Amino acid sequence: MAKISINGCELYYEDSGGHDKPVVVLSHGLLWSSAMFQAQVEALSDRYRVICYDHRGQGRSAVPRGRVVTIEACYRDAVALIEALNLGPCHFGGLSMGGFVAMRIAARRPDLLRSCVLMETSADPEPLENVGPYRRLNLVARWIGLRLVADKVMPIMFGRSFMTDPQRGAERELWRGRLMANRRSIYKAVNGVIERAGVYHELRRIELPTLIIVGDEDTATTPEKSRRLHEAISGSKLVLIEGAGHTSSVEQPVSVSFALRQFLDEVEDAREREASDGDGPERRADT
Repeated sequence: MAKISINGCELYYEDSGGHDKPVVVLSHGLLWSSAMFQAQVEALSDRYRVICYDHRGQGRSAVPRGRVVTIEACYRDAVALIEALNLGPCHFGGLSMGGFVAMRIAARRPDLLRSCVLMETSADPEPLENVGPYRRLNLVARWIGLRLVADKVMPIMFGRSFMTDPQRGAERELWRGRLMANRRSIYKAVNGVIERAGVYHELRRIELPTLIIVGDEDTATTPEKSRRLHEAISGSKLVLIEGAGHTSSVEQPVSVSFALRQFLDEVEDAREREASDGDGPERRADT
C-alpha cells in the first residue's frame, strides 16, 4: 500500500510485488476502488506483478478541486502512473470507468502497453436516456451521500444472479456498505462519467492484443456494447461471463480471473517464444 503524487493529486495504489515479473495494472469502476480486484490479484500474482490504484476522487486517493473529475484527467493520471513507477510496457485492464481509461491508453500510448483488457465498458458517450436519472442520483450523492440511493444503485452495479442469491447476502451487504462509504465528493467522478466524450473513432488505432469481458446480466453497459468494441478492435477476443452484471470481477471472480489469466498467459507465452526464436524485442535489442 502506497501513495504517489501524480499530476498534482495524491493517488493510492497497491503493488503485489515481484519486480522481475510482467506487470498488470488494473483500473476500477465508478463508485468503487482497487478492492474490486482482490480476487484477480490473488489469481495472478504468482506470475505477474499486479498494480491496482484508485482514481483521483475515489477510494483512498485525494479529491481534486472543481466540479468534475474528467475521464481525460484519469487517462493522464494512468499514463503518468505507469511512467512514474516505470511499469511499461505493461498489461492494462479496466472495468467500466477503468475501461474508458484503458482504451484511451491503448489507442494513444500503445508504447506503454503489452495488452489491453476492457471489462463491462463502452467507447460511446453516456446514453441520453441515462443522463437525467444519473444526474438526479448524483444530486443526492453530492448533498446527502449515497446512503439514500444505495437501493437504486445496487441493481445497476450488480446483476440479477448476485442480487437474488440467498447464499450471497453477506457479500451484498459488504458491497452495499462500501458503496455508501463513498465521500460526498464522489459526485465529481460521476460528473466525469456522465459528461465523457465518445472515443469509438479511436478504436481502429488499437493494434495490441485485446480482451473484452462482459457479464451476460450487465444492464449498465450491455453485452451489445462489448460486441461493438469487439467488431471495432481488430483481432480482439470477446468473453461473455455467465451470471454476472456490471461488477463481474466481484460477482463471478473465478470466471473473470480465469479469462484474464488465460489471456495474459497467451500474450506472455507468445512473447517468450518470439524472444527464444530471436524475433522478440529482447533479442533484437542485443543485435
